[in-house]
Amino acid sequence: MRSLPLVVIFLLTLALVLLAVEVGYQLGLARQKAKTHEKEAPVGAMVGATLGLLAFLLAFTFGLAANFFAGKREVLLDEANAIGTTWLRADFLQPDERDSARALLREYVDIRLAAAENGEVEGAMQRSEEIHGALWALAAEAMTDRPESEAAGLFVETLNDTIDLHAKRVQVALRTRIPPTIWYALYAISFFAFGTLGYLAGLGAASRSYATIAVAIIFSAMIWLIADLDTAAEGTLRVSQQVMIDLRNSMGP
Repeated sequence: MRSLPLVVIFLLTLALVLLAVEVGYQLGLARQKAKTHEKEAPVGAMVGATLGLLAFLLAFTFGLAANFFAGKREVLLDEANAIGTTWLRADFLQPDERDSARALLREYVDIRLAAAENGEVEGAMQRSEEIHGALWALAAEAMTDRPESEAAGLFVETLNDTIDLHAKRVQVALRTRIPPTIWYALYAISFFAFGTLGYLAGLGAASRSYATIAVAIIFSAMIWLIADLDTAAEGTLRVSQQVMIDLRNSMGP
């Protein structure tokens, strides 16, 4: 799922749903022609129960993806606040240390904005960690030269928060996804649920309804939306970087 474009996910889901309905319809039609006198009422109840279970799983998966999306926004705001505080507390350093630290922080924010724009995450992560090392070396030097300085200690504290939030953002934004097991269960239950729907139609010897196509499209659109929320850094629903843009503007050229 993570390697497929969203449009491919939509089309594959649509094809799977329509295939399930058609397979179920042909089985129901064959059952009806065999004159086994299977009653439609019990089958209809089972179809309703299966579709209800599918709706529950779909709502659960959507809620999970929405929570992940909200988590990405929250950690972005926390990181921007930590970087901004580090920028302000750089005033506590000596002039040459302050200028070096702020130059590194400007580059740090630029790298994160560029990664969000072009999707080149691996290189951005590597350079970000190099900047962490350079900033920590500055902080260590300041503490070595002035071990009693509370001001330098405040800079070290907020720099540590910035480094910790980098790791948290990597975890939340890049590695927290809907587990594959949930996707497998969702697609398996979907196939059987829509298959039973087609089976009920074939059992009643009803002609194929255009409403089936509408239901398949709606369901596929929901899957597409969930997948889009799950890949908030790559899909059409992206976490706004405005808070980071505002921070960069406040840092000057």
